[in-house]
Amino acid sequence: MTDSAIIDISALRARRGARSRPKGRALDPQAAAEIAALLGDAPRRRDLLVEHLHRIQDRYGSLSAAHLVALAAEMKLAMTEVYEVATFYHHFDVVREGDEAPPALTVRVCSTLSCQMAGGDALRRELEGLRLRGVRVLAAPCIGRCEHAPAAVVGRHTVDRATAAKIAEAIEAGSTEAVAPRYLDLAGYRDAGGYRVLRECVDGTRSVDAVIAEMEHSSLRGLGGAGFPAGRKWKIVRAEPAPRLLAVNIDEGEPGTFKDRHYLERDPHRFLEGMLIAAWAVGIDEIYVYLRDEYASCRALLTREIAALDAYPPCPLPRIHLRRGAGAYICGEESAMIESIEGKRGMPRLRPPYVAQVGLFGRPTLEHNMETLYWVRDILERGAAWFAGQGRNGRRGLRSFSVSGRVRRPGVHLAPAGITVRELIAEYCGGMADGHEFYGYLPGGASGGILPASLGDVPLDFDTLQPHGCFIGSAAVIVLSQHDRARDAARNMMGFFADESCGQCTPCRVGTQKAAALMHAPRWDRALLSELSQAMADASICGLGQAAPNPISCVLRYFPQEIDA
Repeated sequence: MTDSAIIDISALRARRGARSRPKGRALDPQAAAEIAALLGDAPRRRDLLVEHLHRIQDRYGSLSAAHLVALAAEMKLAMTEVYEVATFYHHFDVVREGDEAPPALTVRVCSTLSCQMAGGDALRRELEGLRLRGVRVLAAPCIGRCEHAPAAVVGRHTVDRATAAKIAEAIEAGSTEAVAPRYLDLAGYRDAGGYRVLRECVDGTRSVDAVIAEMEHSSLRGLGGAGFPAGRKWKIVRAEPAPRLLAVNIDEGEPGTFKDRHYLERDPHRFLEGMLIAAWAVGIDEIYVYLRDEYASCRALLTREIAALDAYPPCPLPRIHLRRGAGAYICGEESAMIESIEGKRGMPRLRPPYVAQVGLFGRPTLEHNMETLYWVRDILERGAAWFAGQGRNGRRGLRSFSVSGRVRRPGVHLAPAGITVRELIAEYCGGMADGHEFYGYLPGGASGGILPASLGDVPLDFDTLQPHGCFIGSAAVIVLSQHDRARDAARNMMGFFADESCGQCTPCRVGTQKAAALMHAPRWDRALLSELSQAMADASICGLGQAAPNPISCVLRYFPQEIDA
C-alpha cells in the first residue's frame, strides 16, 4: 500500500468520525455517581444483579437507561446482560429512551381466577375510571392472598377484600408499605422448645443416618408440587461431592396457592429450624432462600429473624442468603429459580444434568419448597409414624390445602392426605358459600386441571388424580359453583400461562398465546385445541408448557356442554 493510500484512508476515517469510545450508550457521570453511592460497599458479584436492580427500583421508582448503563459499568457486565435481566421480570420498570417514568405509586389488582370470581376485574375497571392522580392501576397475576379475594397491593401494602373505597383510603393515608404480621419470634420460639431438635442433631444425640431414615419412613414428599420423597432427596444430594448448597423455593406463584405465606407469617422459625436440620444432614455449606417479591411483609420478618438467629445462634450455622424474586411465575420451577439466584433471567435449564448433581453455581444442590422443611421438626419430634398415620383413603401424611373460591371459609386448611374435596368443603370450609352449589374444582391450582362435582369423591393426593387428567401440585383447591363456567376458568388460566411463559421454547411461547386466542371464540375448535395441547405437553421444556393444556383438556373431557356456550 502506498503512503498516499494510507493518507486517503486516514482522511476518510476522520471524516466519518473515528470511534474513540466503545459502541453503545455513553456512561453518564451523574448516574454513575448515584449508582456507586447506592451500592456502597455491597459486592459487585454477577449473582447480585437482581438484588442491585431492586435497589435502584426501590430508590428511584424505575430503571432508567442511564442507571442501567451505570450499573453495567459498576458490575463490569455487558449492557446486554443487565438489560435482558431487567426486562425479563414483571416488577422492574425499565424506562426506555423517550418514555416517561411510571407514576410514583402502582396499584396492582389481582386478575387470576379466585380474585376474578370475587369481582377483581370490575374493581380494576372502577379504579381506572377514577383516574387517581400520580397512580397507575395494573392487572397483576396471583399475589398469594386468594383467601381474601379480591386482593390488591398499593405500593407494597396489601388490601384484602379490596374495594375502590379501601384502596383510595390507603392511598390518601399514605399506607404504601408492607405491614408486618404478628408472628412467633426467636425468643418465643425458643421458649416453646424451638431449636432443641437442631441442637440434638449437632451435638450427636441424633445421627445423620437416623434422621434421614426417619424422614424416609414419614412418607413426606416435596410439597411444592413435584412430590419427590424428601428423605430420598437428602440421601441423593449427600452422596454428591462437597461443597453442596441448599436452595429454598418460596416463590409460590401458582394461582390459588398461599400456604407458604400462611406459615411464614405465623411461625417462621419452624421453617428455619427444618431448613437448618436439612443443611446439617446433607452437609450444606451455604443456604439460599428465594422469596417472591409479592411477599414484602414476609421478607421483612425473615430479614429480622435471620439476623436474630445469626446474633444468637443455637449452634454453628451455615451462611443464609435471602434472595428476592422480581415477579416471574416461571421461577417456581427449580432450575429457573437457580438461574434467578445467580442473577440471570429465570429460564429453565435442560436436564440432565439434574439440580442435585449440577445446581446452584454448578454445585450439587438440595432444592426444597418451604413447607416441606416446615414439617421436619414435627416429624423428628413426634416420629415418622405420627406424620405417616394421618391420611385417609389409603393415603399417608398431612396436606396444607389452600382453599379459595365459593366456600364459606376459604384459607389454609391442614387436613389428612387423601381427603376428598367434598369432605374438605364440608369438614374444614364450613360448606359452600350462601347461594352456591358445588359445580367443579381445580385440585392443584392453575396447572392442575379442572374436575366436575361428579368427581368430588376422588382422594386428593399425589398419584390419585392423574387417571383423571389432573394432579394435586401444591394443593391449591379453587371451588366453582353453578354461577361459574369451567371454560371461563380455563381461559383465565391460559391467559396467565401466556403472560408468564419465559419464551425460551416455541411450544410454550407460541402455544399458550395461540390457545388463549382460540379459547375466546364462542365455539371452541375441539380438534385444533386438542392438537395444540398435545404439542405443548409433548415438546415444552418445563412444567409450565407441559401442564398449561390441562385446563383445556379437562373442559373438553368433563364439561363438553360449555364448549359451544
